[in-house]
Amino acid sequence: MPLVTPYDMLHTTSAAVGAFNVALIEQLEAILIGAERARLPVIVQISENAVAHHGSLAPLAAAARTALAASCVPAALHLDHATRPELIEEAVALGFTSVMYDGAALPWQENVAHTRRIARHCREHGVFLEAELGEIGGKDGAHAPGVRTDPAEAAQFVRDTGVDALAVAVGTSHHMTERTARLDLELVRELRAAVPVPLVLHGSSGADDATLAAAAAAGIRKINISTHLNAVFTEAVRGVLDSGPVVDPRRYVSRGREAMAAEVARLLRLFSSSVPAAVTS
Repeated sequence: MPLVTPYDMLHTTSAAVGAFNVALIEQLEAILIGAERARLPVIVQISENAVAHHGSLAPLAAAARTALAASCVPAALHLDHATRPELIEEAVALGFTSVMYDGAALPWQENVAHTRRIARHCREHGVFLEAELGEIGGKDGAHAPGVRTDPAEAAQFVRDTGVDALAVAVGTSHHMTERTARLDLELVRELRAAVPVPLVLHGSSGADDATLAAAAAAGIRKINISTHLNAVFTEAVRGVLDSGPVVDPRRYVSRGREAMAAEVARLLRLFSSSVPAAVTS
């Protein structure tokens, strides 16, 4: 199936869509296996950190494009949390259907100027652009603990930049290993009413199932998860390694792949069942 953009997904379904990060080929396979089991669309994400780990974007991007094209469910390829415009331009040239520019740590005017320029480039190439807004000019960006996105500022940012989706700060933070985050669901509803583009939740690994379902019902349309799936993968790998001497890495990474695939399918079903209520004025 040809790669699609998140626009195709987010504007043809009223449910939230899962967006999952990959750093290894087996994780890429796990996401697509899980999506096919659930028979639901999915967004596969490669982060700037993953690019740094591998030393370049092109090899992992080529593997992802090939795998997504062979998938029997709609799938988008997304560059996640890119702070370097040149990396975004490379991703666009490599066939990504979606990118995220993360200028949330910049002062307002710089964030707007950079994001607007990137939005114009993406639009010219038919690529979906997500951006981030939280603490204006905050050094830790939009997803530091305690940061919240202001609805009026969010609406203004979207008008000034022309982005296709906006990542908002409503109570999650990155790299949480416990699912204890408390989301401001009333703020989600206010943002949904104020912002004319789909809302994205980052740091979703820190929220439990009930909270994620409530966030989707309140108006979050794209839910990003990385740390939680890494933990599921690693726990399965550790179980194999702890069972006795293992030499062949395929024995343990295949177990991690299967565990992650099962969790991807479960999460996608959870998100798809949480349909937001109509916004009323």
